[in-house]
Amino acid sequence: MSGTLVLVRHGQSDWNLKNLFTGWKDPDLTDKGVAEAKSAGQKLKAKGLKFDICFTSALTRAQHTLDLMLHELGQTAPITRDQALNERDYGELTGLNKDDARAKWGEEQVLIWRRSFDVPPPGGESLKDTLARSLPYYVHKIQPHVLEGKNVLVAAHGNSLRSLIMAIEGLSKEAILKRELDTGVPTVYKLKANSVPASVEILA
Repeated sequence: MSGTLVLVRHGQSDWNLKNLFTGWKDPDLTDKGVAEAKSAGQKLKAKGLKFDICFTSALTRAQHTLDLMLHELGQTAPITRDQALNERDYGELTGLNKDDARAKWGEEQVLIWRRSFDVPPPGGESLKDTLARSLPYYVHKIQPHVLEGKNVLVAAHGNSLRSLIMAIEGLSKEAILKRELDTGVPTVYKLKANSVPASVEILA
């Protein structure tokens, strides 16, 4: 039987709180974000999961979330950090308040950039672009461990994780755009030998 794959979006960051497009910028967690990460660790501990290997992005908010979860679990495991799991790059939107961006470009245009699959903001990445870097990394670096029977914990970002979920669950472009990932909420997958989910559980 294959192992368990757990995906967790980082806890609330300072820029989440300020309603700013964050992308590859590197703010840390808020107090609420720290609490969310600890809560995620406690939920995973209650499931009795012991992790063999962990993956996270090159950004502080995801790394901090992972560290806090492992502390709550009372576990240590090898950690691989890679920018392939970074949040999508929002280009010229980065650092802007979302309301200010709507005022500058119009609500409809900003919605297209945020919620279309393949239309990037100026100088940034679309979800399709994010998928192009995160999915190969998942297939070659993360998935093999799960299929070998290991338990794998991934702490990353809303859009990099959305890309992985799209592939794991076989979702359409339309379906993945409607999938919301709350901060600090683990999604637990048991994978079949053919990498298709045998079960999916969201620990809200």
